Amino acid sequence: MPCYAIDGVMPVVHRQAFVHPTAVLIGDVVVDAGAYIGPLAVLRADFGGIRIGYQANVQDNCVIHGFPQSVTVVEDMGHIGHAAILHGCKVGKNAMIGMNSVILDDCEIGENAIVGANSTVTAKTKIPANSLALGSPAKIIRELRAEEIAWKTQGTQQYIELTQRCLHSLQEVKPLNEQDLLLSRKTYLDFQADHQTK
Repeated sequence: MPCYAIDGVMPVVHRQAFVHPTAVLIGDVVVDAGAYIGPLAVLRADFGGIRIGYQANVQDNCVIHGFPQSVTVVEDMGHIGHAAILHGCKVGKNAMIGMNSVILDDCEIGENAIVGANSTVTAKTKIPANSLALGSPAKIIRELRAEEIAWKTQGTQQYIELTQRCLHSLQEVKPLNEQDLLLSRKTYLDFQADHQTK
C-alpha cells in the first residue's frame, strides 16, 4: 500500500486491519485491529491526525483530512460509506456516514447515528446519538428505531467479515480471458458430473 511518512511521522496499521493496496496513508494515521480501508481511500494526516477505530470501515474513494492540530476520528465500528469526505470531525461508535456525504470541521456524529447519503453536515454541528440526519445542510429528522440501528450494525458486520476475507484471500491476479473462462467452466461441469455419478 502507498504509505508515506512526513516530518518523520509514519502511519501505524494494526496487523489485523486490512488496508487495500491502492489506498494512500500519509503521516499521523492510526488504523486499529479489524478495521477495513477500501480501494482508493485517502487518509492524509499531514496537518492533523487521523484515528480509525476497532472494526471501523472506510470505504472506496473516501477522503479523510483535517486542519493543523485537529484529530479526525472514526470510533469503533464506525461505517464510512463510499466517497464520503471527513474533515476534522468525530464519528461516534457504530455511527454511519452515507455515500458521498461531507462531514466538516468540529462536527460530532453521535453513537449509532446515521447521516444519509449525499448529506453535508456543516462545521460544528452535533448530531445526537441514535439520530437520523439528512440533507444539505443536514437536519436531524428523527430518532432511529431499534431495527434501523440493528440494520446498520448488521451492515458493519459484513465489513468486519470482509476484513477477514481480504486478509486471508485477496490477491492480485490477471483476469481470465474468454477461452480460460470456457475451459474453467468445462472443468467445473466435468467435476460436478463426476461427483454426481459417484
